[in-house]
Amino acid sequence: MLTQNTWHTIGLVLSVPMVLYTCLIAIMMLFQPRFVYFPQSEIISTPGDIGLSYEDVSFQTKDGLNIHGWFIPAEQARGALLFCHGNAGNISHRIDSIKIFHDLGLSTLIFDYRGYGKSKGRLSEKGTYRDAEAAWDYLIQNRGIPPEKIILFGRSLGGAVAAWLAKTHTPAALIVESAFTSITDVGMELYPYIPIRYISRFHYATKNYLKAIDCPLLIVHSRDDELISFRHGQRLFDAAHEPKEFLEITGDHNEGFLTSGKLYRDGIDSFLIKYLK
Repeated sequence: MLTQNTWHTIGLVLSVPMVLYTCLIAIMMLFQPRFVYFPQSEIISTPGDIGLSYEDVSFQTKDGLNIHGWFIPAEQARGALLFCHGNAGNISHRIDSIKIFHDLGLSTLIFDYRGYGKSKGRLSEKGTYRDAEAAWDYLIQNRGIPPEKIILFGRSLGGAVAAWLAKTHTPAALIVESAFTSITDVGMELYPYIPIRYISRFHYATKNYLKAIDCPLLIVHSRDDELISFRHGQRLFDAAHEPKEFLEITGDHNEGFLTSGKLYRDGIDSFLIKYLK
């Protein structure tokens, strides 16, 4: 028969893991933004470093924040691309992509979300959507570019932002690259032992947004993506309405577009020829 002291010891042994588990959940709830956003303020390079003309631009969001970006014009541009980048770094870490889009004959507006680069403010999911909408308004109102000449592009977390924007506005087309179905789904894959679905304050529900868009869609994803598995790209494609296309590339999450080279450029060019009037 177990003594009272033995039962007390068993209770302590069982309670310690529960306390630690509860603390872990509390930490994840408290510091969620640090698991989602990895901003950097230092601008490490500009399009001018690779010989491209560009303009520093700023525009104001509906909640009164000034957002910083670059406008990189292309001669005899076939259209304009609104670039929503991922969750790490800032616009200066996207020079290689800017060069690709410039060579494809697209003027590009790339901007930093609040809290990234030179854009001020406190990061939030709703804030990133407001920042993208302000960039859209800038292209139309300040640059005089009609919606039917604007391509929305989002990579990784930016795919959710661009998809949200395409749901609320109607661009010429939407390109979603290396994106997830939702950030909740990613969290559940990374932390299966944590009740992410119930504690997450972030959604970035890309798949749900794609169900509501009314423009041509190109999904770009790599089977080698080590951060966002290929099945996310497949599920995004399945969720969307026609017209839609899928471009399978190679390489990892951050450099697949470079690794794929001609395959990537030709795939996007083919899509633009078909849908950018």
